[in-house]
This record gives sequence, structure tokens and C-alpha cells, in this order.
Amino acid sequence: MTWLILAGAVLAEVTATLSLRASEGLRKKAWIAPIAAGYALAFGLLAVALAAGVPVGIAYGIWAACGVALTAVGARVFFKEALTRRMGVGIVLIAVGVLIIELGVVSH
Repeated sequence: MTWLILAGAVLAEVTATLSLRASEGLRKKAWIAPIAAGYALAFGLLAVALAAGVPVGIAYGIWAACGVALTAVGARVFFKEALTRRMGVGIVLIAVGVLIIELGVVSH
């Protein structure tokens, strides 16, 4: 269940970040509520996951890595922003780094 909570935190953060992009620098006021709600929910769910025992290094690593990857893909889909091969390699490297950290915690 804690992993679902963490996934919810990631999705809330990505939604808020993409909403921030859609707001065009907060010039489109209709996006302010989804931005604020998304970030509040993201941090709230992250706090719940941490309180449930997910190690902070793992929780934050997964939250940040998935957030970067999903935001890049979302920006490509919704805003036609670049998603180059080099960026894809960066996303893979981030995922590998998080996996290495998780394996270090599990084996310790």
C-alpha cells in the first residue's frame, strides 16, 4: 500500500508541474488551483509514505526520478517539447541510480 501512496505522490507532483507549464508562468489564473492542490497532495502523500516506513532515500529517489521521467514524457505529449535520445539516456541513468540506491538499502 505504501508504494501506491508513493505513486500517488509522484502523479500529483507531475500533474502540478505540467499544470505550472500550462499556466504560462501563472498568467493563466485557472491553473493556480490545480498547481497548489497538486503540490500539496504530492508532499502530503510523500509524508504519509515516509511515515509508513519507506526509507527517505528510496522514497525521494523514486519520487524525483519518476517525476523527472514522467514530466519529460508529459511535456512531450501535451506541449510538444523535445524528448531527445540524450534525454532518454538521462532518464535511464536516473532510474539505474535509484535502483542502485534501493539495492544498497535492501542489502544492508
